[in-house]
Amino acid sequence: MSVPAPTTVFIITHEFHPKRGGIATFTEEVARAGAALGHTIEIWAQDSGPHAAAGGEKPWPFAVRRLPMQGTHDLRCRLVLARYLIRERRRLRQATVYLSEPGPMLAMMMLLPWRAFRPRRLVLTFHGSEILRFHADPVTRLLTRRLIRHAFRISVLTGYTQRLLCERFPEAAAKTFLTPGALRTGFAPGSVAPAPARAGDKIIVLTVGRLHPRKGQLFTLEALQSLPPALRDRVEYWIVGTASKPHYEQTLRTAANRSGLAVRFLGDQSDERLEVLYAQADIFALTSIDHGHSVEGFGLVYLEASAHGLPVVAHRVGGVAEAVADGETGLLVPPHHPTRLTEAFRELIENAPLRQRLGAAGREWARRNTWSRSAELLFHPGNELPDEGEPA
Repeated sequence: MSVPAPTTVFIITHEFHPKRGGIATFTEEVARAGAALGHTIEIWAQDSGPHAAAGGEKPWPFAVRRLPMQGTHDLRCRLVLARYLIRERRRLRQATVYLSEPGPMLAMMMLLPWRAFRPRRLVLTFHGSEILRFHADPVTRLLTRRLIRHAFRISVLTGYTQRLLCERFPEAAAKTFLTPGALRTGFAPGSVAPAPARAGDKIIVLTVGRLHPRKGQLFTLEALQSLPPALRDRVEYWIVGTASKPHYEQTLRTAANRSGLAVRFLGDQSDERLEVLYAQADIFALTSIDHGHSVEGFGLVYLEASAHGLPVVAHRVGGVAEAVADGETGLLVPPHHPTRLTEAFRELIENAPLRQRLGAAGREWARRNTWSRSAELLFHPGNELPDEGEPA
């Protein structure tokens, strides 16, 4: 394996701490790994809001520059970011600029016609949904093609996303490679203790994810509601996450009240508190679906659940099959087959040895990738990928 020479990398993102989610985790961990490899990393991120007044930044191993933007994809945010890109153009022309999600890509698209605003190396990561959104609009489609042509290197987290990108934008094929997700820093092998004993024989089904129709909490709730009464009485359903779509949380709460199930809405939780909830749970469920132009490109939360020894129940959509090994670390069900989803839950609730076998396999499965490898592939300065890289 070749060792990359240190370089200066500007990571520009709208998805960074204190914002939570898979893209925010991916961006933070790639930055950490890049710094550990010796690269000079500077992150430009959205305004941290009340977080700044409550104690400032965490002790990051890289520089963080907060920009006065909310982190949306609207025109105002694009213009704010474009202004900073123009102001710092001399620094950027000598560096690698890494756009880890779609917001900054939209801003960069505005500047590419002018050579003076192009970085020395432009690196992109696509996660899934933005590919469909960019391709659906004729103007953005043309701008995305120009962005891809100017990119030095492009990464995706799954083979599913790679196929989606190269089908919609064939010019990406020669420079696209995989940077699969891994566990968060500090999640050391063997650090997760077995779940503590609980009173009674309740089976805890846990979902962690923003409250959004695409995340499918309602499908899990309805599947559990359809269990035979004797099994339904043994189940508690815990939902972690906050609403990002008007009225969806109320829809969930109304359905929960009518379900006859014990359902707990736990809201947003810190990483430390999530460790406790994972340890108390028996089954992890995240039954995502395709929702308009929004798809599940991977799902780092599936890896986290597996690392805690939880068997996973999920829909076979997008890149989920690359995060959950069907029959090995969890059970995958075709979307919109409610009877089969209920049957998957029934099988795990009734079969404790199966839960233990899938959970034990998940612990090993979740640790197969490293952030260091992804950072090396992203920031390797040569024209060729490192020896172990596999371009599309």
